[in-house]
Amino acid sequence: MNLLADESIDKLIVDELRRNGHNVLYIAEFAPSIDDEVVLHQANLNRALLLTQDKDFGELVFRQGLVHMDVVLVRLSGLSLPAKATNISTVLANHEDELLEAFSVISPGRVRIRQGP
Repeated sequence: MNLLADESIDKLIVDELRRNGHNVLYIAEFAPSIDDEVVLHQANLNRALLLTQDKDFGELVFRQGLVHMDVVLVRLSGLSLPAKATNISTVLANHEDELLEAFSVISPGRVRIRQGP
């Protein structure tokens, strides 16, 4: 799966996703500190699922109506980084097709998937 990880995603999680065979572009590696709109554009340009912990992307997608391919908002505070990485990897493996063209939220014990228009 093609992923674009926002700067808010820890490097350990990015490394784990890469070990699991995902193609992960990491904003922190090639364009740190770019605006959220540019991050969203990069995800669309690369046909990549955007992985973020930044709630501002919900604002951009739903309130401002910016076009998006796929966004996954990670809300796993309180979990260790290895637990977060495992949780995200499991969700990607179990829900890959459902996450496409959707805005999804991963929280402890729950995945909410909201399909786009």
